[in-house]
Amino acid sequence: MVVYKFYLRDAINGDIFLGSLPERRKDPRRITEESILNWGRTYFGRNAKDEDIFFIKTVLEESEKRHPNLSPP
Repeated sequence: MVVYKFYLRDAINGDIFLGSLPERRKDPRRITEESILNWGRTYFGRNAKDEDIFFIKTVLEESEKRHPNLSPP
């Protein structure tokens, strides 16, 4: 399962983990960096500047799946 882990750049505190979102779209043509960032901003950082929020694409194994929203406990 592909998961995007979103972070907020903070000059003082370093990168702050915001949360994770699983990829559910079936059509790879719809998956762009811009669409992923827009999705992350919707959930985690509407007020964040474009350069302050970023994501890391990760592939989770079955054993790593804990909760449907994949957010840390």
